[in-house]
Amino acid sequence: MTTVLGAFAARVLLAVAVPTSAHAAEGVLIVNGVAHENPSGCFPVDWFPSSVTNHTDAIAEVHSGPGCGGAVEWLVYPGETYYTETAQSVYIL
Repeated sequence: MTTVLGAFAARVLLAVAVPTSAHAAEGVLIVNGVAHENPSGCFPVDWFPSSVTNHTDAIAEVHSGPGCGGAVEWLVYPGETYYTETAQSVYIL
């Protein structure tokens, strides 16, 4: 009986300890007129001037470098639009 309870307890602890997988933001992220439904990750900014419109439930980070590198230039909160002439990428969870 003790062995069965111990094995059950170990399974419960393991299930709780394993992190859940990442999920995409819900909604639409629009970068220069291109809509990305339920976006996740990094998106390039292909031309200037640029716009980022966030219709998701997450915050979008506008980065000064390509590949979501460099400094965070601006945070675009849900429902906002940001215009830029210098950003090169956008990251959203």
